Amino acid sequence: MLSYLHAFHAGNFADVHKHAALVLALNMMQVKTSGIACVDTHAGSALYNLDDERARKTAEADAGIRKLWPQLDCLAAADWQLFRQYLQQLNSGVNLRQYPGSPAWFGHYLRPQDSLGVFELHPSETSSLNQWASGKRLRVTQQDGLAGLLKVLPPRQPRLLVLIDPSYEVKTDYISVAKTLNRAWQKCRHGVFIVWYPILTSDLEQTLLGGLRAGPIRKILRSEVRLNTPPERGMVGSGMLVINPPWGMDDRLSAMMSDLEPAARLGLGQQMDWLVPE
Repeated sequence: MLSYLHAFHAGNFADVHKHAALVLALNMMQVKTSGIACVDTHAGSALYNLDDERARKTAEADAGIRKLWPQLDCLAAADWQLFRQYLQQLNSGVNLRQYPGSPAWFGHYLRPQDSLGVFELHPSETSSLNQWASGKRLRVTQQDGLAGLLKVLPPRQPRLLVLIDPSYEVKTDYISVAKTLNRAWQKCRHGVFIVWYPILTSDLEQTLLGGLRAGPIRKILRSEVRLNTPPERGMVGSGMLVINPPWGMDDRLSAMMSDLEPAARLGLGQQMDWLVPE
């Protein structure tokens, strides 16, 4: 499926949830000095202009990062600081125009001992990524990210951090992600795998969750946020799965999401648990 472009949805509440979890996991892993192989399976663009025609067509960022932006410096959880600092670096003044996609979040925090490989299937997105990546220490591959991930495992570095966030426009993506995760975990059992999924009125995400419950992986942290005033159809929430989360990530991510609960912020109710109870 090559019709999906994330530019229409950049900076929405799900992006805030996803990128907060990604930055937190990476920051926690970088407490140790050993190198991390980072992999982004569905990269999209590196940077998004929230004022361009695509972003304004849906205006999803207005109820997401743009709503939160004026309040980021007063959120209680200290882990918002790294998230806020990068956004401030990209945007001068009070207006938030530039919003980073997952490759840029990865790339910003990359250390000399870390590596980054990004996969993207869409030709125009790949072209944009290649322009952004010029001169940077990363590898861009135009390929299906799920197949690409399995080819690069196990990594050369001693540790692994993977982000998997397809559009799920193709319904078979849910079971494909579950199958790929089970295979990837077999190749690198110590790796940290982060998976985003939409929470829908149709409950299609249950295919993904069921596929993982039936598989061999047991340490799977689940973080879900749901709109307090959901639409009648479509996406009503955002879900994150973290396989082998750094110790203490559950409490720290929960604290971050608690900051988003008031209606004056993003109006999100959260649930944090383990997908497969011990």
